[in-house]
Amino acid sequence: MTRLLALSGSLRAVSLNTALARAAQQLAPEGVEIDVATLHGVPLYDGDLEAAEGMPAAVLALQARILAADGLLLVTPEYNNGVPGVFKNGIDWLSRTGEKTLFAGRPTALMGASPGGFGTLLSQTAWLATLKSLGAPVYSGGRLLLSRAHTLIDAEGQLGDPAARSQVAEFVAGFADFTRRSAG
Repeated sequence: MTRLLALSGSLRAVSLNTALARAAQQLAPEGVEIDVATLHGVPLYDGDLEAAEGMPAAVLALQARILAADGLLLVTPEYNNGVPGVFKNGIDWLSRTGEKTLFAGRPTALMGASPGGFGTLLSQTAWLATLKSLGAPVYSGGRLLLSRAHTLIDAEGQLGDPAARSQVAEFVAGFADFTRRSAG
């Protein structure tokens, strides 16, 4: 069994990216299990808070879920042509947990949904420098850029478009294969 964690970088209740993460979970091939997580409860990074209280419980819980996974799927929105602050903040907290293998050597892939016409191309590109500095091997077998996602995901958060569903299934299968090969 290949275990992946799909981490949504949006806090919205009706997030297109959380819906995309759930679609990946539903469309995962046999032998692949996807856990979906969000950044709810992760506070803004504050070195004084870290020094006084240590790692927040939400960060430690997310760390445990990442450690239980073979690969990490970052499902990123794009805000103002870049990485969402809340997502970068969460990764910054996680990088401080002292767990050297949290990102280093952990297969990672990027995907995202946006109402815009270019999907999350700029956000995904912006993530590459951070992931490189963390030592995360990034899946380069393709990107999943779900453009005009608000027309493909319904009010209940279901991805109904057959072509988009096929893209997600193919992307997840490719990333799962990359993750298995990385472990060997």
